[in-house]
Amino acid sequence: MIRPEVLQALNRWREVIASGGVALAGLWIAWQGGYVLLPFGLCVIALAAALALQALRRLRFAQAPATPGVVEVDEAQIAYLSPDGGGFVGLPDLVEIRLLTLRGKRFWRLRQADGQALLVPVDAMGADQLFDAFAALPNMDSAALLAALETKASGNALPALDGMSHPVWHRPGAGLARR
Repeated sequence: MIRPEVLQALNRWREVIASGGVALAGLWIAWQGGYVLLPFGLCVIALAAALALQALRRLRFAQAPATPGVVEVDEAQIAYLSPDGGGFVGLPDLVEIRLLTLRGKRFWRLRQADGQALLVPVDAMGADQLFDAFAALPNMDSAALLAALETKASGNALPALDGMSHPVWHRPGAGLARR
């Protein structure tokens, strides 16, 4: 009954649509008036705005899957499984996140405290789950994360960007000697 491309677009924007529904419910509550319902309705609208902002950030982070392999985030562990390799990184062991461009493709470089690194393609299936995992890291700036991801080159200049690296996050205090 609903065309597949419309259904896919609705599915992609479902969190933003749900936030709009919560905002409408808050507006209806506030419209009822009174000393209790008006402030409560305004609080619900503010909550809906915060949810919509987070949903829009998550939407901007998601890429269309185009690379073989699957990303899974489970219990503070990021797993990338691919026919060419892959690996696992624990969020507590993570000390650095970089966005690399290699051979015209973009990868998240996740480096652990022991020096091992995992390359995860930005457009792997399930890579959109990384936004919430990265947001849980201490002092992570979501705006910087999105800004690094949105720096795209034109089709002609992409080979010139090979080997470029954008630091996105570094664990506070990592690399300092402790007594």
